[in-house]
Amino acid sequence: MAAVLPREVWERHEAAHHARVDALLERHLDRGRRGETHPVEDFLFTYYSLRPAQLRRWHPGAGVALLDAGERASWRDHVAVDGAVMVDVRTFLDRRADAVRHVRTLLAATAERPAQLGCFGLHEWAMVYREPRRRHPVPLRLGEAGTDAVVESHRIRCSHFDAYRFFTAAAAPRNALRPDRASTVALEQPGCLHATMDLYKWAYKLLPVVPSELVADAFELARDVRELDMRASPYDLSAHGYEPVRIETAAGKAAYVAAQREFAERGTLLRARLLAVLDPLPLEAACSSSS
Repeated sequence: MAAVLPREVWERHEAAHHARVDALLERHLDRGRRGETHPVEDFLFTYYSLRPAQLRRWHPGAGVALLDAGERASWRDHVAVDGAVMVDVRTFLDRRADAVRHVRTLLAATAERPAQLGCFGLHEWAMVYREPRRRHPVPLRLGEAGTDAVVESHRIRCSHFDAYRFFTAAAAPRNALRPDRASTVALEQPGCLHATMDLYKWAYKLLPVVPSELVADAFELARDVRELDMRASPYDLSAHGYEPVRIETAAGKAAYVAAQREFAERGTLLRARLLAVLDPLPLEAACSSSS
């Protein structure tokens, strides 16, 4: 049975979500109006495809009916029932069942594994190894030779395909693993910063079944993880106000692992919340389709 919210209640939830997201997006939108870019924060809007307006739109999630919400009846995957509007889960699953199955399988498999915390963010170093052209117009802290020396003095074990695929041609053979799209479920592990950031992607890809508060929580986690990812990278971001995590030193490695452990714990809780949304969905009755 659906939870039913009167308009005065759900409008408060909607307004709170708008205020929260407006605060999260303020700097990004201000930079956009000035035509400025940012090497750390823009990643959340370029690599990930959810537009700011879509992040701002509030959805209560599956199983919640909104009274006096007729303007939502025409929204995709919504239906009017007994004077209320709610997510039409069956219609959603007719389109997205395969995606839901994949995300659920991936999240459940990741949740069953222990966090591996010894990568030290070397994936970012491997993306510039022996490559004069860089993805960001930012200087390297140690210069090209110093950066290459860090890569050559460490064992790289990146398990995340969407990080590994950006390794330079010289760096790829140095990775202990050969992740590809097909091996994602087999290799994803909760200590990986990129796997934690991708919880945002999996949450928003399953809107409007996933509630917007959960998507916003995943966005905030991804934003925090991205900052560590770049502070531990070979880039000199001091001009942007970021203190480096010097993973080429013992102290830097310890600081990275401590932060990585905290993010893994936050990711574990958020992953469980996502699974709690997906597990009750009637996938056995849904059509199988690509999406």
